[in-house]
Amino acid sequence: MEFTTSTAAQIQKLREIHIPSERDRELKKHLYRLFEVDSSGEMTSVPCRYTAGQETRGVILIEKPGGGKTTAVRTMLQEAPFLAHNPDTGAPRYLEIQVPSPATLKSVGLAILAALGVDTVTQNAKLWFIWKTVSQRLSVAGIRVLWLDEAQDLIMARSASDTETSLRMIKSLMQGEHAVIPILSGTERLAEVAALDPQVSRRFTKIVPSNLQHGVDEFGLISLVEYYCEEVSIKARVNADVMARLITASRHRFGRGIDTIINAIECALWEDDKILTIDHFAEAWAMQEGCDPSANVFLSDHWLSIPLEAGAEEYDEARTKRQKKKLEKV
Repeated sequence: MEFTTSTAAQIQKLREIHIPSERDRELKKHLYRLFEVDSSGEMTSVPCRYTAGQETRGVILIEKPGGGKTTAVRTMLQEAPFLAHNPDTGAPRYLEIQVPSPATLKSVGLAILAALGVDTVTQNAKLWFIWKTVSQRLSVAGIRVLWLDEAQDLIMARSASDTETSLRMIKSLMQGEHAVIPILSGTERLAEVAALDPQVSRRFTKIVPSNLQHGVDEFGLISLVEYYCEEVSIKARVNADVMARLITASRHRFGRGIDTIINAIECALWEDDKILTIDHFAEAWAMQEGCDPSANVFLSDHWLSIPLEAGAEEYDEARTKRQKKKLEKV
């Protein structure tokens, strides 16, 4: 079958669907409690103040790569009505920053300024000036939430001194008349560095979502597969065994599991098949992993013993090593 624009549109439709999970509910609870309500009980964009009204609080989301944390935070912020619109600027009251690589306080500060439309501050500027400008421009833009994704790349600095400076800079953004609420999302390394500074750590609540588990999540995943199939008018023929294989294939990550489901449906649509089966999952996983049939989790009788050496942890560790090498050259 020729891959049609109709098929492409169907897959795009599936990828635009956000499936809420317990992590999404936790994120909403952790963030919403940090804002004041008005006299009628409605949420406002005014951050709550702690420590005798001197500072805000923040949220740290810690999850392994492929779990779906970025999509979860972005969706939550987009759906928060009290952050959707600043009447003075017409823009949202939150700012999303993907921590650049290599990550330094200068590069992150400049990335924030660039996102705010400031291009007059250069790499040659002093660090204190960059972050003073960041604080001022966040205030001018009416930003209430500053989200740093992959924040471990900033805080996991090349020296203890740099780590301390990064944590102190984040703490400074939570203080003063125009303090913001920071959201830091990243891998387990973020938990390690947060513990390095108890004063910073106590200012953040932490969310550590659980992974997909065998014997627990299979039937929920079946319902999810059936839902996606209904959206593109095909049927699903999957059972708990297929979903158990999916849990392993996705390294127990919810986000990776969703990607595999959609890729399997894409394979079915490509062949004009009306029923989604384990064969489509096997094809999708082979395309992603580049593995032999004997090493395909969806084909092998010994799938639980297949080593998944190209897992997300190894990728993340290699990524961190590359960033450190880059920083050594700076």
